[in-house]
Amino acid sequence: MDGIAFQGLLVLHAAATWWMVGLIWFVQIVHYPLMALVPDDAGRRYAVLHQRLTTFVVGPPMLVELAVSIAIVAFAGDSAFWRSASWTGFSLVLLIWMWTFAVVVPVHTRLLSGSSEALVRQLVVRNWVRTLAWTLRGVLAAGMLLQI
Repeated sequence: MDGIAFQGLLVLHAAATWWMVGLIWFVQIVHYPLMALVPDDAGRRYAVLHQRLTTFVVGPPMLVELAVSIAIVAFAGDSAFWRSASWTGFSLVLLIWMWTFAVVVPVHTRLLSGSSEALVRQLVVRNWVRTLAWTLRGVLAAGMLLQI
């Protein structure tokens, strides 16, 4: 891959990652805590709509992030910096995906039975792993851009 194409890949990578960094901090600080205020009689409907609508906002950038992270690993070259940065970024993507589906989605699934403050607290606490991982990805993406 030529230098211009690799630079474009890094810009796309940073854009998708920083989209998710901003979104995850909003979710962590505002959205998830406010879920505790949803009345019990509206909890199930809220949870169904939340899952359906959130998919449209997070699905595309998460897929772009995954694909671009794989491409960056594939085209990183022999530089120790690029090998290390690309594998670190890819590892963080894998952590985020595994944590999402193994830890966060099951809590959302339990919320389909109706909201409860205890479940929302679990969601907030468990989501810190993704919040910190995406933040690290954002710092790494910025560092990668500074290298070009």
